[in-house]
Amino acid sequence: MPTMPGPTDAPTPRQSHLLAVLPEAESKRLLPHMELVSLPLGKALYESGDQLNHVYFPTTAIVSLLYELENGSSAEIAVVGNEGIVGIALFMGGDTVPNRAVVQSAGHGYRLQGRLLQQEFNRAGALQHLLLRYTLAMLTQMAQTAVCNRHHTVDQQLCRWLLLSLDRLPTMELNMTQELIANMLGVRREGVTEAAGKLQKAGLIHHDRGRITVLDRPGLEKRVCECYEVVRKEFRRLLPDVTAT
Repeated sequence: MPTMPGPTDAPTPRQSHLLAVLPEAESKRLLPHMELVSLPLGKALYESGDQLNHVYFPTTAIVSLLYELENGSSAEIAVVGNEGIVGIALFMGGDTVPNRAVVQSAGHGYRLQGRLLQQEFNRAGALQHLLLRYTLAMLTQMAQTAVCNRHHTVDQQLCRWLLLSLDRLPTMELNMTQELIANMLGVRREGVTEAAGKLQKAGLIHHDRGRITVLDRPGLEKRVCECYEVVRKEFRRLLPDVTAT
């Protein structure tokens, strides 16, 4: 597996783990067209019904995929960080998307014109196989999220959400208000406040003014439901070169 640049290194497309494992031929065709973009907290990369013109490879940012109801309520169905790509509908045959993509944790990423990705995908080479495996892993994450939201407690959902976020960040800190977390999980803010309070009382996290610091990751892993491990194992099975550390 190629060496992954650290968070303090100069920006490079290879901070995206997907791009880092591309063979040389594909890299030479795609990397010169990658555009470094800032992804501030709350930025919408696309809205429901939008036509996709670009795909994004987050490097230091995390993007949430959200479904919104007519009454304005929403829930997160998946998260994408430096292991993935935002805009899978573009190479799966869809010109538009039914969900939103919103930056959950600020950072940077690389943007690529959709037509260039489609051209490379249609070569049926290494990139196509990589993206198809990634899409299958994402389907597992979406399905497990739906099950988790239906059957597990807010405490367990919060632990799952925190761990999935940490897997995609170089630090143990997340800048996120309880209100935003509630929107992600599709639950009441009071439920998140109570769950976060329990985790803080147990010494697992510290939460203050929109910043969550994880103090005891092993403790979170003991407390989380099985959904987190199911998703993590599937990503490692399908994308061992991308997710291995």
